[in-house]
Amino acid sequence: MDSRNYEDVGAEKPLFGEATRKDRVLNLVVGSFTALLVTITLISAFAFPHWPPRGINVYFAFCMVLILLSHLILIYWYRQGDLEPRFRTLIYYNAFTIILLCICANIYIHAVH
Repeated sequence: MDSRNYEDVGAEKPLFGEATRKDRVLNLVVGSFTALLVTITLISAFAFPHWPPRGINVYFAFCMVLILLSHLILIYWYRQGDLEPRFRTLIYYNAFTIILLCICANIYIHAVH
């Protein structure tokens, strides 16, 4: 008979199961790629089309940075196990919309006609 308390054994078990290596890598890739695009957009807002930067470009880029911060917090919470697995779809959706916003912002900033 095992002398450990059964409540202690339940405390060691993860709440929503183990995250697979594939999930962790995919979250890291999605978060990194999204952060890279937002960083490029932020730099473009200050550097293009000329100095000094247009206020609307900088405002647009900073709004995207704030959205990215909330997205990265969601990824962090998901990786810690604080969120249910169903939030993974929301994380991917947010990443997709942020990527689309970055593309739109870069087209606007670089005045592509």
